[in-house]
Amino acid sequence: MLRLLMVAQETEALAELCSQINESGFTCAIVPHGEELAGEIDSYRPDLVLVEMGGELPTDEAGEFVQRLKGERRLPVIALLPQDRLDSLNGNLDIDDFITSPYDAHELAFRAGRVLSHARNIDGGELIKCDGLSIDLARCEVTLEGRVIELTFKEYELLKFLAGHRGRVYSREALLDKVWGYDYYGGDRTVDVHVRRLRSKIEDAEHTFIETVRNIGYRFKA
Repeated sequence: MLRLLMVAQETEALAELCSQINESGFTCAIVPHGEELAGEIDSYRPDLVLVEMGGELPTDEAGEFVQRLKGERRLPVIALLPQDRLDSLNGNLDIDDFITSPYDAHELAFRAGRVLSHARNIDGGELIKCDGLSIDLARCEVTLEGRVIELTFKEYELLKFLAGHRGRVYSREALLDKVWGYDYYGGDRTVDVHVRRLRSKIEDAEHTFIETVRNIGYRFKA
């Protein structure tokens, strides 16, 4: 059974939400943000993390936490966002989806299943290789000249999608749809931010993989 970990200050409403999620085919637990959180993640081994924003963890601190979480553990993240904090979302927040209060367990379970399905939609054992760059789809591992490259979940998904369609040009809007999902809340600037970060990790004077097509978008070199 897939495990969801909710990082939040436990309240009666969130405890009820967690209980309803447990009835939707997932296992859900709540842990507060704090010194013990890393150990809780290691012991619980979640498939997806739900992060409450705007409560005990302000939105800006939540963004830093999500960045560390995805960079170090490469786990998909759904934000739990109070309705009055909707305007705080921006393209630099590396989340896979979000849901606003009042939280509906059925909608949250649907979104969690969709995010996990997208994350696991890989062809086991297949490798994508190009000029020293290797993407192991079975292990979700990227190497450059044999050196492991640490990517966030969305950086990996973006690279996997572009490399899987070499030579084809995609607009920023198309990439938002294919990689982030059609209902992603945020501008297309987030694509530019992720491409820039991705290039800084896999490209150098001897390696160029992602090409900018002026006034259109990006492609992985043919």
